[in-house]
Order: sequence, then structure tokens, then C-alpha cells
Amino acid sequence: MAIVAVNGAAVEYRQAGSGRDLVLLHSLLTELSVFAGIERALAGARRLTLINLPGYGASTPIHATSLWDYADHVAAVLAALGLAPAADVFGNGFGGFTAVALAARHGGQLDRLFIADALAAFPPSAKEPLRAMASRVEAAGMGAVLDVAIARMFPPAFVAAHPPVIAERKAALAQADAPSFARACRALAALDLAPELGRIRNRTFVTAGELDQTTPPAGAALLAAGIAGAQFRPLANCGHCPMLEQPQALVALLEEFLG
Repeated sequence: MAIVAVNGAAVEYRQAGSGRDLVLLHSLLTELSVFAGIERALAGARRLTLINLPGYGASTPIHATSLWDYADHVAAVLAALGLAPAADVFGNGFGGFTAVALAARHGGQLDRLFIADALAAFPPSAKEPLRAMASRVEAAGMGAVLDVAIARMFPPAFVAAHPPVIAERKAALAQADAPSFARACRALAALDLAPELGRIRNRTFVTAGELDQTTPPAGAALLAAGIAGAQFRPLANCGHCPMLEQPQALVALLEEFLG
């Protein structure tokens, strides 16, 4: 692990491999260790940069109230690490939302965009659960939402079949900074990226797990439809976290798109 200072905040990151740059952004419910299962396969032909978003791992919190704040932060991280403008960016979940905002506002600082399990905006029925998670975390800490988070991340069959994975994910998420998590939840509830998608000129691929109830594939397909030239393909037998549920299928899609 290494640390880079960006606008007064410490940003934890790790690099592996060599070759063309690929930046990996994790979801709201994970941190950078979630990429361990795909790291070796991807690092054979490219240099990976795994970034812990604010409030995760050793990355210090930032005062972010919108996805645009997170996008600006990641753009500054790319510049500080010397990755802009040639790096490809992969984002899952919250990392995917952030990557879309990054491309809309700072598209010249990255090359290709691969988004897994993200939307242009949450429907009204999905906004209140995000706000409720934020309130619960503020009142009682991260432990209060671990079971809810797991239910949002994985289909029930995966939870039942993989107790060690579930325990590992709960332990990792428990270490997240509670105020940062709450701010991110509220930023997700408030976002509407749809009006900005037309600005994106980066070549884009979007996928979503067919079993994902948090960011369903129909919504992810609408996200792709709003980005000029974007491709969409669902992932079979997968929920919200393809790095853990379908790592080989995810790597195959990444390799097909990124070459």
C-alpha cells in the first residue's frame, strides 16, 4: 500500500503489474481488497491502480456532498499519480457512479470507461433506503448496517453458499468511516447523471448482474443508452459485486473491451 496527498487528504492506493494503466474504483459496500480475485488476471498486461475512496482504508474523509465532489477528487488523484490522461477506469457500484461523473466532468483525464452495476439515477423507491442507511450509520455506526449491506450486495443463494466471503466483507466494511459512508449514501440518493451523459465522449462499456436488485440491469442498460456509442451486456448469475460472484466472467468482459 502507498499514500498520496491530494488537496490535503491522504489517499491510499496500491499498484500491481505493468503496461497500460487501469484504475479500479470500489463500491460503497467494499474497499480495494475486493479486487483481489481479479487482480492477477488483469495485471499480466497492464498496470493496475487500486484506490481506496475517501473514508475507506487509510484514505482520509473529504467534505463531499455530491457525486461531482467525488469525481473531482478522483480526477485530482489521477493527476497526482501521473495517470491522466491515458488511464482506463473501471468502477463498480459507487465507484461506477463516480466514474460516470468523472467522465462527464473530466473526460479528457481518462481514456476508456468500464462501468459495472451503476445507474444514471436511482428511482424514488430506492432513494429512501439509501437515506435510511445513512441515518442508521450516523446513529449507531457501521455495525448497524452490515446485514442490510450484505443483502444489497449479494443474492441470498450466494450469501448462503459463501460464509467466509460474507464474513470477510462484513469485517472490511465495518472499518469504513461512518460519516463518510453516510455522506456517500446521501450523494447517491440525490444524484441525477442523466442530463450530463451526453457530455461523455469516452468509449464506454456497461454491465450489471442479472440478479442485482440494487442497480438492476434494466437501469444499467438505460445508463448505457444515454452515453454515445456505449455498449451494454448483463452478467448472468450475478448480483451487485461481480469481482466476487463472477470474477472469470468479469475478467473476460474487461479483456474483450479493453483488449
